Amino acid sequence: QLENKISYEKLKEWTSPSMMKNKTMKVYLPRMKIEEKYNLTAVLIALGMTDLFSPLANLAGISSAENLKVSEVIHEAYMEVSEEGTEAGGSTDVMGDITQSPDLEEMKADRPFLFLIKHNPTDSLLFFGRYCSP
Repeated sequence: QLENKISYEKLKEWTSPSMMKNKTMKVYLPRMKIEEKYNLTAVLIALGMTDLFSPLANLAGISSAENLKVSEVIHEAYMEVSEEGTEAGGSTDVMGDITQSPDLEEMKADRPFLFLIKHNPTDSLLFFGRYCSP
């Protein structure tokens, strides 16, 4: 139900710095690996990028070859969470242990959840997904 009501605008609002506060917590996530592959050719054509896929494409800035065109656009993405940290799309972020403190709040993701990875400097959502396995 919640997933159907989520929009890009709501995600931007919920993750804006004014809605968030810095807090140190101990977070437990399940090990997971998510891989997806998308053919974006039809989407890009629908958005109006038709010349790129035709012999009319002007790709002279890329190559001196004549009649160069793009045949398809494939996007592959992956994300892996393990004990060593999170690896996503080829960049690695390794997290160390937090010193134990009796006042440190804990969050255990032991039921289905939604997740996102956001690049804060550009305010870009890089990954958005759902984890359902126990």
